[in-house]
Amino acid sequence: MSAYRFTSDGPNIVAIGGGTGLSTMLRGLKRYTKNVTAIVTMADDGGGSGMLRQDLGMPPPGDVRNCLQALANAEPLMNQLINYRFQEGSLAGQSFGNLFLAALTGITGSFDQAVAQMSQVLAVTGRVLPVTSEIIQLVAEFENGTQVTGESKICDFKKAQDCRITKVRLVPERPRANPLALEAIARADLILLGPGSLYTSVIPNLLVDGIADAIAESPALRAYVCNVMTQDGETEGYTAADHLRAILTHSGHRLVDFCLVNSAPMPEELLPLYAKENALPITVNRAEIEAMGVALEERPLADVRQRRLARHDPELLARAAMQLVEEHTVRVVEHGCARYVREQ
Repeated sequence: MSAYRFTSDGPNIVAIGGGTGLSTMLRGLKRYTKNVTAIVTMADDGGGSGMLRQDLGMPPPGDVRNCLQALANAEPLMNQLINYRFQEGSLAGQSFGNLFLAALTGITGSFDQAVAQMSQVLAVTGRVLPVTSEIIQLVAEFENGTQVTGESKICDFKKAQDCRITKVRLVPERPRANPLALEAIARADLILLGPGSLYTSVIPNLLVDGIADAIAESPALRAYVCNVMTQDGETEGYTAADHLRAILTHSGHRLVDFCLVNSAPMPEELLPLYAKENALPITVNRAEIEAMGVALEERPLADVRQRRLARHDPELLARAAMQLVEEHTVRVVEHGCARYVREQ
């Protein structure tokens, strides 16, 4: 992998999702290429982001802020400032980074411009793009015919219904995509969906007008990065194939070529803690995944060094992504610029 250590002409990688999963992956990817674009869901309506969304009528800044921090090369004090959360008063729990984005939105008149300006302040490697600038809500429909509106309400509502989510949709339906996001997808050498909450971080991006079509039409390598564990209040009992099937169903396309899953065993002491919340390591059925026309890639991706949370390891995840590029593309240099052409 030494040939893929950080270079100015490394592959164009587009990572699509939200939450901690996307920011974790970005921390690893920026070590290998400066050509990283994060396309981030705007469906969040809880916590500090939800308060700013409601009070100021702006898109939720939290997931974007996390991705900016993941790709930042700013001084440590600036990173601490962006990450600082107020402890008292009416701002208790609110992140300074969220407020900074809110202020920049007011100054520039545009959330997209605010993100671009904050990217400069933090000396971000690559780009962070909101998937849409429209104010959207996420609606989840369940097997028993019920539904709930609001990303932050889905987890508790699902537990109360005790049945699976059958579909999520956006209100308004098919909001206009960020044109820069569509351009990034068109130029990508590798497109990564996930990791992250299936129904609240990954799939909402695919419901924005033109995003799923652009991914389907792209000549790039396309991979879904499956979570290492099922998620309480969202995907209890799901296998890797269930995750993949939900993505294909919502997108209306055979959207990915590879399903990247963790093969490293989880620390035994973590399993009882997760089992209390009906969360288990993702089980994998190769035949079921390949029957959907998707190649299974099993790699050690979990961070087994720490013993508190079951998470992806940023370095291992980035390395696996770069190995996909190395194994399935040919690097071509034209007019001084490198591109990575998919092997036929």
